[in-house]
Amino acid sequence: MNYYFKLIPNDNLDQIIPLVYELNDAKVSKALLRSRFKDMQHQNYKCAGIFIDNELVGITGLWFSTRHYIGKSVELDHVYIVPKHRGNGLGKRFMAWIYKYAKECGCDSVELNTYVQNYPSHKFYYNEGFQILGYHFLKKL
Repeated sequence: MNYYFKLIPNDNLDQIIPLVYELNDAKVSKALLRSRFKDMQHQNYKCAGIFIDNELVGITGLWFSTRHYIGKSVELDHVYIVPKHRGNGLGKRFMAWIYKYAKECGCDSVELNTYVQNYPSHKFYYNEGFQILGYHFLKKL
């Protein structure tokens, strides 16, 4: 399989909408996702993709910031690999690429949130050396 990883230009984020839509089980409309990503492209956001023979099969958002407790950090967001491409080490290779890219950007750490019931992701991130630091709280206004 001929795969590669690369940044997706912020003016071309429409191509990730189908994968983010799948990730969220269609709970957020594609139109709303397009609107939100249009806003995000003007913030400290980048998106990386996994491509196999020019087909986008995986994504992650990358939010860059400096945190008082860890320094310059990248927070992964909407990490998703199409199910038929999971379980073959592709995620591990993608994470290695992300770590290298984050270091090149001067980051000291990588952070992420994962849904409480997403047990397979917990195992994956533990195996990647992540530790649980706290709880993520949300209040809709």
